[in-house]
This record gives sequence, structure tokens and C-alpha cells, in this order.
Amino acid sequence: MEILSAEFVVSNTKVEKCPQDNLPEYAFIGRSNVGKSSLINMLTKRPKLAMTSSTPGKTLLINHFQVNKEWYLVDLPGYGYASRGKKQVEKIQQIIEDYILEREQMTNLFVLIDCRLEPQKIDLEFMEWLGENGVPFSIIFTKADKLTSGKAKDNVNKYLRKLAEQWEELPPYFISSSEKKTGRNEILDYIDSINRSLKIQDS
Repeated sequence: MEILSAEFVVSNTKVEKCPQDNLPEYAFIGRSNVGKSSLINMLTKRPKLAMTSSTPGKTLLINHFQVNKEWYLVDLPGYGYASRGKKQVEKIQQIIEDYILEREQMTNLFVLIDCRLEPQKIDLEFMEWLGENGVPFSIIFTKADKLTSGKAKDNVNKYLRKLAEQWEELPPYFISSSEKKTGRNEILDYIDSINRSLKIQDS
């Protein structure tokens, strides 16, 4: 897929205020500091499209970006940032849950995992919750450039083995690096294939 246009449309905290057209939406979520904004900018080739910050946990809103005037890329708030107060954590959790469970246009949720880390309880529990609620999702392992390719693959396989303890069928997954643009074509081709299948269903 070639990205011809990518533009910011709207930010909000209420799922009912999201765009009212019926374009498919691909949402991106992960723990704070997982490299979500950098990944979004890399995928769209727009270095300043999503706000990147050295301070984790800056995204507190649902951000819609329209791509090629055909689909939305949705930047969701990060979860699990320890320095937030309890009320703010609950508020962000509500925003995330409302969007994921109520937004019919959400076609796929990309869960971002830092491939340098051991499997984290918060990520595993979040994916378990997605499974319990029948939410279609894929995994993007980020920051692959921070490790040798062999070590990155080892870490990913370790994660997949951990997931296999709970899941009969593993979700699709991608290995990415925003620095080296690793995984860009694979992720965009995956989105493109889903968009094509949706058009066939609608025709």
C-alpha cells in the first residue's frame, strides 16, 4: 500500500464524538513508552503526524488520522503508566474500553509490545480481555532495532510461547522498528488486505 495522504481529523474522549462516516478504523494501543507515536509516523511517512514525547503517557485522547481518504488510523491512549493518579488511570481505562467495545468501525486493534522486555503481566491480561470480548487484534513487536535480529526473534518466540499457554490460535504478529522502517510494508499490506476483503463483502 502506498500512503498518498495522512491527515489529522479529530481528538476526543467520547466514542460517540468519533467520525460519523463508516470508513474502517485500525487502532493502535500499548503501554506508555512502547513507541506508538514513532510507529504511526513511520507507517504514514509523516514524521510529525502523531505527537512523540520523551515523557511517556502523553496521549490521553482518541486521535483519528485519515489515510488515503479510505481508512482511519486511530491512536489510543497508552495504558499502565504508573505515575498517573488512580482517577486518571480509571478515566483513561474507560476511554479505551468504550472505544474498543462500542466502536463498530474498528476493524482491527494493533497491540504494541516492546520486544526488548520479558512478557509483561499487564499486556497479557489486556490481550486476554480482548479475547474474552471477541475483539480482533494483532501484535506489533516494537523497537527491534535495539536488539540483534537473533535476540529480537528469540524474545518474540518467548512471547509467543507464553501466549500459546492461553490461546489455541495465536493472533497475527509483526516485528517492527521505527528507526529502520522494519515491518512497515508487512503492516500496511495487512491493513490493505483487510480493506480489500471489506470492499468485496460490501459489493
